Amino acid sequence: MHRLIATLICFLFVGALSAPATESSEQIIRRVADHVLGTTSFTVINRATGERWPSTQGLPYSQAVAVESPYNQWEYWNGVLNLSLVRVGQGLNEPRYVDYARKNTAFVFSNLAYFQRQYEEKVAKSSLTEFFRMNKLDDCGAMAAGLADVSLVEPKAEYRAYLDRAATYILTQQVRLPDGTLVRSEPHQMTLWADDLYMSVPFLARMGRLTGDDRYFADAIRQVENFTQYLYDPGTGLYFHCWYSDEKANGVAHWGRCNGWLMMAQVELLGQLPPDHPRRADLIRLLRRQIVGISRYQDPTGLWASAAGQARFLPGVVLLGDVRLRHCARRERRLDQPGLPQRRAQRVGRTGHEN
Repeated sequence: MHRLIATLICFLFVGALSAPATESSEQIIRRVADHVLGTTSFTVINRATGERWPSTQGLPYSQAVAVESPYNQWEYWNGVLNLSLVRVGQGLNEPRYVDYARKNTAFVFSNLAYFQRQYEEKVAKSSLTEFFRMNKLDDCGAMAAGLADVSLVEPKAEYRAYLDRAATYILTQQVRLPDGTLVRSEPHQMTLWADDLYMSVPFLARMGRLTGDDRYFADAIRQVENFTQYLYDPGTGLYFHCWYSDEKANGVAHWGRCNGWLMMAQVELLGQLPPDHPRRADLIRLLRRQIVGISRYQDPTGLWASAAGQARFLPGVVLLGDVRLRHCARRERRLDQPGLPQRRAQRVGRTGHEN
């Protein structure tokens, strides 16, 4: 159950969804999931006239037409959302959550032709741009991980074609350092961002399991090790948010959310990796070290600051790291015994800080 709540809530900034302290984990899961289901429109809208339609099929072309709901966009957070709702639906035996992820994915693919024309015409703020562009990890990594899980429930040739396209992009086209570490070309050239471990590794791990090709697992493991080499700060037990290759230096912040992304990426890799993989023990050791490190910075209320050393708490941002820590400890049983007081405090802190 803790695995499920962590998986879904890590998607959302739930500070606005006030939770009674007596709510069970399942009640919180269902409330958050039902909020998503109840606020997703599955419509397109003409931004000039306000007219709405359930689909672009048969719709006269206009540059003013856009996907209305943020939950229906091809954005990285919806990859996390689709992955989460498939897992939650299966774990709670609640088909409507799995059906949401299937419907959300089908909605995008059924409207691609319309928005491809907008993309080719370079329409400003065109919907689904990231689907066509695919020139950075944010465009495809998390979305492909979610799509991989949806495709296990509802296999389609067009889904597999996108998975193969995204895999080819990450393996052969995404910019890297000479040692193979995935980096960004903007806003600062050849910069390593901690976020990108999640934008790559969960998908690579799924492709390894889907295809049986060890290249994917090998690359995912290399990223975990290299990100640790560049970003881990032994003085604090935390990870820096970034590393500038031209300056050969880290940024100044131990950002709470990026530490959460790093943990979730490692847990997702362990969840896909064969149980007898020879590198499994090494990966667990790295993850355990990070969990122990970040536990030292937990506030007495049960939460973490947005950045280590700050006294200001941002409930939605903090929660992303908070529930990922619980997710990590629960999913890998060997990590499950330490930290019980920290996890109890997280529940108290989360409900106490929600707005």
